Amino acid sequence: MGSSITVVTPLCDEFHSAIALLSHRNVEVVAAEDRSVAAVLAAMRRATGQWVVVMDGVAQPGESAVRLARLGESRDVDLVIASRTGEPNAKNALAKLVFPRRLGQPVDPTSTFFAVRRDAVDLDRIRPGGFRVLMELLVRQPRLRMAQVAYHKPTHPTGGVLGVVRRGLTFAGHLMRLRMSLLAQQTTRSARASVRGWLLRAFGFGLIGLSGLVVNTAVLWLLHLEVLRVHYLLAAALATGVSTVWLFVLTETLLYRKDKPGTVRSRCIRFSLLNLIALLVRLPLLALLVDGMHVEVLVANALTLALLFLARFVVADSAIYGKGEPSCDEPPREPIRVLVDLNDEVPEIPLPRNGHRPAAPARYLPYRYAVPGLATIGSQIELPELDYFRSQWLSHDTEIQVRVGVVGDRRPLPRAVFTQSAQVLGYREHLGRLGANFRVRLGDPITVVVSAALAHSPHVVYTNILEALLRFVAVSRGAMLLHSACVELHGVGVLISARTDTGKTGTVLRLVREHNAKFLADDMTILYPDGRVGCFPKPLTISHHTLRAVRSHELSPREWRWLRLQSRLHSKEGREFALLLSQLNLPIMGVNALTQRIVPPPKYAVDRLLPCEIVPESKISDLFVIARGELGSGELSEEEATATLLENTEDAYQFPPFRQLAPSIVIGEDDHLVLRRKERLILQSALGRMRSRWLSTSDFSWADRIPALVDDAATARGWV
Repeated sequence: MGSSITVVTPLCDEFHSAIALLSHRNVEVVAAEDRSVAAVLAAMRRATGQWVVVMDGVAQPGESAVRLARLGESRDVDLVIASRTGEPNAKNALAKLVFPRRLGQPVDPTSTFFAVRRDAVDLDRIRPGGFRVLMELLVRQPRLRMAQVAYHKPTHPTGGVLGVVRRGLTFAGHLMRLRMSLLAQQTTRSARASVRGWLLRAFGFGLIGLSGLVVNTAVLWLLHLEVLRVHYLLAAALATGVSTVWLFVLTETLLYRKDKPGTVRSRCIRFSLLNLIALLVRLPLLALLVDGMHVEVLVANALTLALLFLARFVVADSAIYGKGEPSCDEPPREPIRVLVDLNDEVPEIPLPRNGHRPAAPARYLPYRYAVPGLATIGSQIELPELDYFRSQWLSHDTEIQVRVGVVGDRRPLPRAVFTQSAQVLGYREHLGRLGANFRVRLGDPITVVVSAALAHSPHVVYTNILEALLRFVAVSRGAMLLHSACVELHGVGVLISARTDTGKTGTVLRLVREHNAKFLADDMTILYPDGRVGCFPKPLTISHHTLRAVRSHELSPREWRWLRLQSRLHSKEGREFALLLSQLNLPIMGVNALTQRIVPPPKYAVDRLLPCEIVPESKISDLFVIARGELGSGELSEEEATATLLENTEDAYQFPPFRQLAPSIVIGEDDHLVLRRKERLILQSALGRMRSRWLSTSDFSWADRIPALVDDAATARGWV
């Protein structure tokens, strides 16, 4: 059995020292005849490891090679780049200028030190006459998921001015050849058709947009200047609603007439969400033009609509109608830049420009919660998801502390950045300090600092940051935060697992109302290895298909009307649209926070919707994995149940930046990989103590079938 890591380094004076250093680590070392791309490719083909680390043999210590590969494994990425620091790099600037999209994300695309997952790359796509292997990889395979680490490369003789000029000209020539090579590939018939189709759709979208501009302007003129004379911002919002309907009908019937994904309803929801987000961007610009620059309202409105045309088309074409951009320059699908510092020292929070250290954070945490078996939490912002666990008797020295503070850079960023440095994790978005940013310091206590923009959306703070932390804190304490519903039915505990937006909430409500089930959880359940569960009664999210199960007379007519709008926006279609948007280079967390601030998710405590008893703990006897489809049921093996529940739990954490945050979490001595293994063991131990089955229906009737199946199981066990 071969080593999991292969180091490729040129055959030079340092080669034998590399073998001596790495051989005791069970690391394969393969020599490249020289530093040319052809030689490095030949060596990579001989590699047997799952990860191949390419190093130039001069400046990189062998120990760092192993850490680079281990980082790629723990973060579940395809490529880890060691980015050089401390020196200006004209080659990188030129490369990014020639390939602004394919090379825009990596800090150092010409690095000679990187680790790549062997089965993630096709070496046959790299030309042997290339200049740098990494740059060839990035340009020819732009979908590689990557992380980046900083390292300092010592300077070495450059060969004088003539040597610098000669190498610079060689590099520029190679960039041009690489650019022309890609263009040659893209002039095939299918590629030309793809580009031509994209341009035609853009032209058609523009013509339809012009008609929408006429409709929008006419409605704005009527509402603001002629008939009602309402404020221009309100008139612009109402005009957008009218023009959205107009544009959607024309786009559906004239532009995208065939092969449309999803249903008309789902596309309409996504189209409306797109125009709502565009409106939120337009209104401040419109106010600036009208009030700040004294531009006439109709002209300013037309300008703001025109400014957002290209963004609206790209999103509609790729995220709503699934056509995508032309294949000539397809960008990576993970726009968030990940920067990791392998230095073990905990960094200091940088001083502000006045040189004075910021004041210590206020000790007072007005909202305090105690989740049994997991953690105590103190927060400067209210966390409605934890309202059941409110514990004001706690001191302020809680194990997790959430504070509001200044996070991020003064200047805007070209893309969102996630950073990991020893025990400090950070996320910063495009808008600098105005963005939805946060910082996490792991330790005792775990401290989360969120920006003001993020603090206004407590649901996003909890769901996207705090719950991810709680998941791994639970593992460190011998429990699992499982994505499932849980009730106690006829005296036994029943787990109900499903993918998000399948129908768990409606099923639980019906079981409580119609079968006198006792409530423990609707979304997340605390699961212990011995099969016990602890309650986690977060407010229920009422999506559109769950409305049929809500019959509460506690809701007013106004709440019902508002609930119908909320349930549409925060539905499966809305979630899928948000996930598609997250693949674009957008301040997605800020968009999410702003959207949820304007239209909050429809969340209600279970005892607000119907009378019920909440029990703190139960012992599980039955697990049901529910799904939509042809009527049927069957047994699940322990292995199948484990895989399904882990997959369903992972499904609940799809929204950014979980993929970047989770691999960075370290609790005590356990890193992300260790925590994942422990989580799996907890789940397997619990599943060994219960019966696991799948149940499929096409009419949401799981609540009609589960009680009978539970009774049959209890009879077979001799419990009744």
